[in-house]
Amino acid sequence: MAEAASEAVANGGNRLQFDLSVPFPSVLEAQIALGSLMPDSEPRKGGISKALSLRGSELRVHWEADEGRILRVSVSSFLDHLALVLQTMDRFGPPLAR
Repeated sequence: MAEAASEAVANGGNRLQFDLSVPFPSVLEAQIALGSLMPDSEPRKGGISKALSLRGSELRVHWEADEGRILRVSVSSFLDHLALVLQTMDRFGPPLAR
């Protein structure tokens, strides 16, 4: 898998934002990853939001949080889940075209 790109910024409302882009070899693999990661909603109500989307074969994730600690925990948890998805996809090999 290719390297991921990320960016963290604080906007005018003092709400922290973090963006992550993860390229996949194919659109199908990106869709599989999105489907595997989408069900994981944030356990804490309020203070943080996360949105997942696809742009071609690139998985994009956008977070917004009130506190750096909450953002760090959410991003760290997501990266753990992403690593598991990538290991599983690698173990089973590339998907067959639909």
